[in-house]
Amino acid sequence: MQIDRYKAAKLGISVEHVQNILYTAYGAEQISTLYTPTAQYDVILELDPKYQTDSSMLSLVNINSASGNLVPLTTIAKIVNTVGPLSISHFGPLPSVMVSFNLQDGYSISDAVPKVNQAIRELQMPATITGSFQVTVQACQLSFSDLGLLRGLAVIVIYIILGMLYESFVHPITILLGLPTAILEALLTLLIFNSELDMYGFVGLIMLIGIVKKNAIMIIDFALELKRTGNKSSA
Repeated sequence: MQIDRYKAAKLGISVEHVQNILYTAYGAEQISTLYTPTAQYDVILELDPKYQTDSSMLSLVNINSASGNLVPLTTIAKIVNTVGPLSISHFGPLPSVMVSFNLQDGYSISDAVPKVNQAIRELQMPATITGSFQVTVQACQLSFSDLGLLRGLAVIVIYIILGMLYESFVHPITILLGLPTAILEALLTLLIFNSELDMYGFVGLIMLIGIVKKNAIMIIDFALELKRTGNKSSA
């Protein structure tokens, strides 16, 4: 519906008043309640349903002007047939459009993100249009953004705990020395089988680190136990 604001202003009719009239006519508004000894009934104010589906019946809807006279709504508004979206997506308070893409075989998300950013720069969009990655890409970026820092902190925490356990500065280093080799072999395995280092790969890598560390701890414990019992040759 297009409202002729100039005509509406001359008649003293505001756009808000037009919206209220349309809501009353085409919406279902409860204006009262009838009570009987055995039940109660809601009083609903609306147009007859047979008129609600016919835009030509808009002339039957009248609106009060500033002078108090009833003016047909078609005097200040008209129905225009056009094409529009069934729904408008929003990202926060702003309208948004989601563009999806699929990865070809042999490509990972880390390969696709720079190419998508390059394509966005080539479009030279106005400064009022911004974009960001969502769903899978956003989850990966959030997961891997602080991965280096977390790995460093994990190594430090493991060293401190093992140092307190063995009361030694050397034994924790001996246990941790096996981790770089295990990680390198895991990455080489992924490379040989042409597999991506995705979320599942990281979970498997963490499990491998735990297994290697556990084996190293068992070897150190066994060696220390033999040393305490005096069987140094077996150690």
